[in-house]
Amino acid sequence: MPLIDGCIHPWPAGDSSLRRMAIEARELGFDQVVAAGATGDVPGVLRGTILSAPSVKEVLSQLQGTPRGESVVMVTSGDLAFNRGVIGLRGVRVLKGIHRSPKGAFNHVAAREAEVKGVALELDLFPLVGERGVRRQRVIARYRELLDLYRRYHFPLTLASNARSILMQRSIRDIVLLARLFGMEEEEAMAALSSLDTVLAGRSPVQVVQG
Repeated sequence: MPLIDGCIHPWPAGDSSLRRMAIEARELGFDQVVAAGATGDVPGVLRGTILSAPSVKEVLSQLQGTPRGESVVMVTSGDLAFNRGVIGLRGVRVLKGIHRSPKGAFNHVAAREAEVKGVALELDLFPLVGERGVRRQRVIARYRELLDLYRRYHFPLTLASNARSILMQRSIRDIVLLARLFGMEEEEAMAALSSLDTVLAGRSPVQVVQG
């Protein structure tokens, strides 16, 4: 299955062109990338749409204006009630930014629902590179909790560099090493990097069984 960087942000949100970031991703070992706000057809690029709203109703309204099947729809995480609501919306593929949500915003109930609906939870790796000290440690601790839920309930996980320039993009090996900071095994990291292929196809994610 293709290895996919779960989200990048090319120009104008970032500093590098979409084509240049797509080339860089291939050189770093990726088969595809999800590019937020991308337009046009570039080999190896999946167009991504990020929806942000204070209520599930407003997300639904935004979702109705998004052509189905033309982009990977990602919703910015909120509290537990919000997250459970958007997980149930048809067309939502990824829940983003969970590390910025209140503690308990993704619990065992949300995990079960994400597994049933085939909605992936994004683990944003940018804070592991861009943050320092207490903030970085909080993200690591949060991801460890989410990894425990993943091992129990087997909902889809995706890993994303959220790079805004070619200088921020990371290789497959770098991402595996970053994921180790919160206890993710290499096999789990590789499964997360390929999970979007099954999510987008509407199939159940491959379960990683711990020995």
